[in-house]
Amino acid sequence: MPQLLLLLLCLLLLPLTAQKSPDPTRFEAEIRQFETADSIAPVDPDVILFVGSSSVRMWKSLQDDLEGHRVINRGFGGSQFSDLNYYANRLVYPYHPKAIFVYEGDNDIAAGKSARDVLKSARKFRKLVARNLGKDVPVVFISPKPSVARWELHEEYEKANELLEKYSEKQDNVYFVDVWTPALQPDGTVRQDIFLADNLHMTDDGYDIWEAAIEPMVEQLDR
Repeated sequence: MPQLLLLLLCLLLLPLTAQKSPDPTRFEAEIRQFETADSIAPVDPDVILFVGSSSVRMWKSLQDDLEGHRVINRGFGGSQFSDLNYYANRLVYPYHPKAIFVYEGDNDIAAGKSARDVLKSARKFRKLVARNLGKDVPVVFISPKPSVARWELHEEYEKANELLEKYSEKQDNVYFVDVWTPALQPDGTVRQDIFLADNLHMTDDGYDIWEAAIEPMVEQLDR
């Protein structure tokens, strides 16, 4: 009887496991579009690479906001850290970037992953970069942002940001940029005036917050 109960428990947990590990090949078409674009207009080495989920992908003013720096936007879909790690050999290494800015974790937690899951994946990404590009290539983790649509998960996001920040402080050439705190109101809740109709993705005002937080780090690393 105990064995039967254990089996039933395992079967119940299987859908949850599948939800937490989506198939990365769902983004194959997007990755191929990047590769096609690069074959037509090759990217010179030492670019500052921005990768991550749709909040990066939708930062259309990135090059204008970081004027004076060679930046490239390779945000894709509603990706999670596992997707970025899966495609790192095609989305990161070929550029031989001067620095890598990463925005992941937002969709991870929304899909049911924990703050520690996010940290584990971030550490894996850092190890992949160090192994394939060298330990001197800086990696900057941009904190998951707050949003109206996912505010019920804010405690887990805050834990993830705390873990990422502490991890970055202890590593060489690993940095953390906080875009969470500047998007909050004085009472500690998220601003509601910086989002599109979905209450998840940001307006230009939201990206102004990102620019203000991220540009000093770009300046520091692009010398």
